[in-house]
Amino acid sequence: MIRVLVAEDMHLLREALVSALRLEEDIEVVGELERGDQIIDRAGETVPDVALIDIDLPGLDGISAATRLKETLPCCRILIVTGLARPGNIRRAVEAGVAGFLLKDTPLDQLVFAIQRVARGERVIDVELAAVAMKTSASPFTRREAEVLRLAAEGAPAREIADRLCLELSTVRNYLSTVVTKSGARNRVDAIRISMAEGWI
Repeated sequence: MIRVLVAEDMHLLREALVSALRLEEDIEVVGELERGDQIIDRAGETVPDVALIDIDLPGLDGISAATRLKETLPCCRILIVTGLARPGNIRRAVEAGVAGFLLKDTPLDQLVFAIQRVARGERVIDVELAAVAMKTSASPFTRREAEVLRLAAEGAPAREIADRLCLELSTVRNYLSTVVTKSGARNRVDAIRISMAEGWI
């Protein structure tokens, strides 16, 4: 039996997905949630074999959550789903150690097959997403720089970013200054625009 944790913020989609997965003889849904910052605690409680995670989650994006999940529960295999083929996301996902990356419009039977393959230790990446990833350049940011910029892109001020990441305010300001330079941007807003377009955050 494959134990699956589902993280999807759209209620109807999550409910439909969970209901469909529960019809599979070899899959047991051990948890469902709507926020990225709930994943680590719930995974610790349920110890899933596979975590099916939407890339765009409130609280913490799917790839950042996947990175933390790999650190806290290395035995859990991660399958990311996305609605948009944004450049750079596969690269970020691979660096985070995910085992699979699919588009949300993947047919259910193919998603189930992907979960089964991922649970066996295989890697599954959508062909269209892989083609998009081939066109992107590697992110110039360190993981921490990207994390700070992602929070800034969500509208968090420097003080809030410092508090959330347990950093000094001066350190956050240094990171924000560095990402502007590394991205070749004019300012922080421009750095966010460039980085999102390239899929670096």
